[in-house]
Amino acid sequence: MSAFSAIGEEQERDRNEYTPGVEPQPTWCPGCGDFGVLKALKGAAAELGLSPEEMLVCTGIGCSGKLNSYFESYGFHTIHGRELPIARAAKMANDGLTVIAAGGDGDNYGIGGNHFMHTARENHDLTHIVFNNEIFGLTKGQTSPTSPKGHKSKTQPHGSAKDPIRPLSMSLNAGASYIARTAAVNPNQAKDIIVEAIEHDGFSHVDFLTQCPTWNKDAKQYVPYIDINESEDYDIDVNDRRSASEMMYETENALHEGTVLTGRYYIDDERLSYQQEKKRIGEMPDEPLAERYFDDDYEWERSHDMWLDKHK
Repeated sequence: MSAFSAIGEEQERDRNEYTPGVEPQPTWCPGCGDFGVLKALKGAAAELGLSPEEMLVCTGIGCSGKLNSYFESYGFHTIHGRELPIARAAKMANDGLTVIAAGGDGDNYGIGGNHFMHTARENHDLTHIVFNNEIFGLTKGQTSPTSPKGHKSKTQPHGSAKDPIRPLSMSLNAGASYIARTAAVNPNQAKDIIVEAIEHDGFSHVDFLTQCPTWNKDAKQYVPYIDINESEDYDIDVNDRRSASEMMYETENALHEGTVLTGRYYIDDERLSYQQEKKRIGEMPDEPLAERYFDDDYEWERSHDMWLDKHK
């Protein structure tokens, strides 16, 4: 009997199934955009019919790191900026899991930026949700990689002298095969985008604008917002890199000028995921590696034996 027999069962799910009994009520500040991420993720999981046992949520440090405490599934609370390598390893060991990596803009675009770049480059099959509130919230309001130039904070009392990171453009240049931006104030779009991101085979990057009413009052509520895929004022071909790049550049400029653009920016359904590439070249088995721990008849392979044989 498989230890992962829950994986693959199609069942109707209710969003309340993803509310844990131990810590059901989030302790985020009133008005925090993180509530929007939790709501969207619950709605997406229910729409996809995923059981909590089919999902793993890896989080970093910060207010966003509490997500796996408030979402009923397997969870791994890592250290600063390290949710992506843990998520990658879990997906490699059990390809049947739906793996979500979630963290803040400081965690993923700053402290863990190198992991972000190479996870996108390798196109690992997981969904990466970045809580982007343009501030370090848990540590009480320091300037983050996405804080706008001139933003005043405890660490930059005279205003930041640095230009902010362009997360969408950075993701495209690094190699992500699904890139979108949504906002906590747009719950329906957020849920639909997370559904698409989970269904996509490859690295899905969702830049999720989450207002911080306590420590970043400049960002307010990220409203009004415009969906670039529905608006007649914007023209984008999400399957074309040049079109996506131009729209991303406009979006990242507009945000700090008071216009919030959201939507799907780039989708490449043709590119193989890292897991698929590894299987193609014979370096990853079709069955989950994790299954071997529950197979008494499996004859374990030792990598050192392979190298020793070559030197005999």
